[in-house]
Amino acid sequence: MQIQTAHGPAEATLDGPDRPAFLLVLTHGSNGGVDAPDLLAVRDVALGLDGAVARVVQPFRLAGRRAPGSALKQDEAWLEAVAVLRERFGDVPLVQGGRSNGARVACRTAAAAGAAGVVALAFPLHPPGKPEKTRADELRGAGVEVLVVNGDRDPFGIPDAADAAQVAVLPGERHDLSKDPGEVGRAVEPWLRRWAASPARAAR
Repeated sequence: MQIQTAHGPAEATLDGPDRPAFLLVLTHGSNGGVDAPDLLAVRDVALGLDGAVARVVQPFRLAGRRAPGSALKQDEAWLEAVAVLRERFGDVPLVQGGRSNGARVACRTAAAAGAAGVVALAFPLHPPGKPEKTRADELRGAGVEVLVVNGDRDPFGIPDAADAAQVAVLPGERHDLSKDPGEVGRAVEPWLRRWAASPARAAR
């Protein structure tokens, strides 16, 4: 589905039931797409837990740009897209996430979106070779519990255990988390499972 935002159209690919246990909204990195192996692995886990999954292509990527530009505009567009998706699926827990730059967006907007949690895949803690330019404050300032899944060979760094509710470090993986996507899914599954049996779901 196409979603109009103040900063151009976004596009969401929807999977799962119309009356899900929870809604998981995922997005891509600054130079990637929503078919990245780690995003698909997390989608499949969520579907197995009776969640609905929306993979959102942000306006800058839909317009063919490789750089997201202003973080403020990116976050505004993201919140508009999430609001439309929440209206479609009703009052179920929202979990949002993404990989790399998308993980940053999910953290920065979590509180404003009313998210219950964030899945941050390959969170880019700092630019390669510049550990002094840390982005740990985005993780710590999310306002909700954040699960980080990073590879132990990621040149963008690995968040510290104190930066998030949970940090899973996968051996042998780099920034693309493509060596064993199934392991990414297995790292996320226990964390997502809490919303599969939420009180709101049980009351239906």
